[in-house]
Amino acid sequence: MDYSDVPALADVYLEDSFVLEIVEEAGALRFTIEAVLTERHPDYRPPGPDEQYCYADAHLMFTSTTAIEWISRAAVSFTDASGETDLGNIDEMVRVDDHWRISGDWGEVNVYTPDPPELHILAAGSSSDAS
Repeated sequence: MDYSDVPALADVYLEDSFVLEIVEEAGALRFTIEAVLTERHPDYRPPGPDEQYCYADAHLMFTSTTAIEWISRAAVSFTDASGETDLGNIDEMVRVDDHWRISGDWGEVNVYTPDPPELHILAAGSSSDAS
């Protein structure tokens, strides 16, 4: 199953979203991202003059995890023309049997959870809250 089959992610385009932070917590894995919202998403707004898409700061959450298995990790970061730094994109996110396989420039991870991933749109300025 592809991530776009999950109702919470149906109106998000992860391949052009930017990963800002990855945090492993007890029973959870959280990606802080600048999510690309499609026109069907309720928080969609027309892109700004210097934007290709409508971006929204969000947490992509995997909860009730029974295991988080890192296949690879890469300490990479990218800086855009405005000086903002990110870890790259989520190139692939698919459900395989009992886990989600997620990969990008930052690495590859298998997340074992019975629950579907959740997307929480953050209020402006709250994408870098500490955990």
